[in-house]
Amino acid sequence: MFRSRLSTAIHAALLASAIAAPAAFAQAEPAEGPQARTLDAVTVTARKREETLQEVPVAVTAFTAEALDRLGTRDIGELGTQVPNLTLYAARGSSSTLTAYIRGIGQSDPLWGVDPGVGLYLDDVYIARPQGALLDVFDVERIEVLRGPQGTLYGKNTIGGAIKYISRGIPTQTEGFVSATVGSFGQLDLKAAIGGPLVENGGLRGRFAVAKLGRDGFGENLVTGEDVSDKDVLAFRGQLGAYVNDDLDIQFAFDRVDDTSGVRGARMLEANRFNALFPAFGSFPPLSDRYDVRNGMPNKNDTLVEGASATVNWRASDNLSLKYILAKRQSETETNIDFDTTLAPIADVKAFYADEQVSHELQANWDAGGRSRGVVGLYAFSGTAGGQVRNNFFNLNFGDTQGKVNTDSIALYADWSFDLSDRVSLDLGARYTDEDKRARVLNRGYTDATFTVPNGVVAANFDKKINFKNLSPKIALNFDASENVMLYALGARGFKSGGYNIRAQATAVPRSANPFDDEVVDSLEVGAKMGLLDQRLFLNLAAFHNRYKDIQLSVFTAYDSNGDGVDDAFFGDFTNAGRGTIRGVEVEYQWLLGGGFSISGNLAWLDAKYDEFRFAGVDIANEQEFTNAPEFSGALNLEYRTALAGGGELSARLGWYYQSEVVATTEILRSEVPPFGRPPITQDGYGLLSAGVVWQTAGAWSFSLQGTNLTDKEYLTTGYNLNRALGVYTGFYGPPRQISLSARYAF
Repeated sequence: MFRSRLSTAIHAALLASAIAAPAAFAQAEPAEGPQARTLDAVTVTARKREETLQEVPVAVTAFTAEALDRLGTRDIGELGTQVPNLTLYAARGSSSTLTAYIRGIGQSDPLWGVDPGVGLYLDDVYIARPQGALLDVFDVERIEVLRGPQGTLYGKNTIGGAIKYISRGIPTQTEGFVSATVGSFGQLDLKAAIGGPLVENGGLRGRFAVAKLGRDGFGENLVTGEDVSDKDVLAFRGQLGAYVNDDLDIQFAFDRVDDTSGVRGARMLEANRFNALFPAFGSFPPLSDRYDVRNGMPNKNDTLVEGASATVNWRASDNLSLKYILAKRQSETETNIDFDTTLAPIADVKAFYADEQVSHELQANWDAGGRSRGVVGLYAFSGTAGGQVRNNFFNLNFGDTQGKVNTDSIALYADWSFDLSDRVSLDLGARYTDEDKRARVLNRGYTDATFTVPNGVVAANFDKKINFKNLSPKIALNFDASENVMLYALGARGFKSGGYNIRAQATAVPRSANPFDDEVVDSLEVGAKMGLLDQRLFLNLAAFHNRYKDIQLSVFTAYDSNGDGVDDAFFGDFTNAGRGTIRGVEVEYQWLLGGGFSISGNLAWLDAKYDEFRFAGVDIANEQEFTNAPEFSGALNLEYRTALAGGGELSARLGWYYQSEVVATTEILRSEVPPFGRPPITQDGYGLLSAGVVWQTAGAWSFSLQGTNLTDKEYLTTGYNLNRALGVYTGFYGPPRQISLSARYAF
């Protein structure tokens, strides 16, 4: 059968990724010597059971710790270049708030009450909020990225896909490492970890990892001299495992991230016309540097994230394993958002976010070694997210958004595989979700910038609750066409619940206090996983067709706040756009060329279009574009690896990533009319060049020289288009050229 016969050759080829990542080969051909043909294997838990990647009938990419080191990966946002149709970046003014899209499905609004479209999991625990979710990479075992709906397998239902961050496990013998990295912009990163048995018989073991990550700013506040777009993070993770016997263990984990980095610098794309109302502050034309600012607000952007979990693993019999996960997470964020990026108080916003969540998950895994195997799970989630956003417009209009959203969700899921013959298998799954959301909202005006004395104007004041129920099925058929080729077809439904718009302006725009609906995607996918040319070429293909319904969109809507007929304010509107169709093709490849050379990479085509987009009673689907959905993207990586005469190994990598034009923000185009309407923030097609050299000595030391964006390409990731109401038209740019040198000692 394909699975067993190919395990030594194909499955092993995926050391660095599930096909896409460079540095993919565990053994490279030496400069002189026999061709390397046996390659180390990587095991994943993409379907909540251990499998090799070529056995999983879904589009999945995985990166081991070695691959991440070879790529010089600093945080998960950098994986977007190595996974087809994956977009990851820091959300607007923050350096650690995550925006994630897979195959054109995601969510760019970080406010409480809005669920992400891509699920993020830290050691099997779902992270509900995006603040602090742009995880730094340290002491990691692997990262898996699953594309497409994953509702039958992972904690909370995930409509677009899932990213699994798996920390390095607790070792049976004492081991660890220390590393230091210096680089551009004063970068200094220190990381260390140690783990092993705490008692002589190994029944109690632990691991502790810490990282101190620092960097000067990419830009500067030209008024205060402070760094912007800098980094100052202290993070640690700890694990404690009690191994009662061969069948039972209990593991405790905790993590903490304290991010005191400054605000992210936004570039003024055109001068703010309202600057003339504040001549005392001076003139502020656009700057030439894409990171420099002249913000009048203090440089405050602090996020604290904490989490703890307890996991019980019990092998009840040779055929049945049970797992229970109890987890609690919480975070707090305080940030200043100077929308206008000037000293003038045109649009100054201070935001406080806070959330906490508790989740329970019980899984039963069955595998009797016969023709069927599977997992059944019960998942419960209870979370509260809230805060306050204080808006100061023109130093005349003072109002806030405050409140909280409670989410209580319970779900039952199952995923079962049946071998219909030696070459054909069937995978059936389903998930039933019952979710309650309660929103308590109080948005009101104040007399001045202290936000202490209400002025009697109440924009919204409500306490509402809504329930969502959903049944999401999945079916997959796998066919081993030959010893080297597996084909699969997959149909799945994804679901994301609706809720209430916390920014509602119910007085001026009454509909904004109504709930928005849940969104659903029905996905069809066909694919192939192949090992060709005597297992020297590994090729994975996927083609998908998604029908996307009741799409949830966050847009900035201008409105008349004082009844004079002029739009003089805005609010974050939230609506269900209608329907869309998303089609695409993905190619992932690795090819061992010989002579120590290999190439790897990916190609992606994405066609995302609205079929219906209702606005003011009119269908404007032919005018609107999907955000974060480039039509073409891809990566090509060339690597050379050779064994050194004195022992050890040297590898060199050159990588190129390309992305076609992408729309980064959502605007209602027919509202963006002259003289003050502006098009969405859009980035033309661009390419990024990276390179790296890694020297693994014959001993415990390794050294790495890495460079990213070597041509120092300027490219936008997102921005603000509030020009009609506030004169704000700004963009946030991706990182500049960075070069770093790392030294690592393992013991």
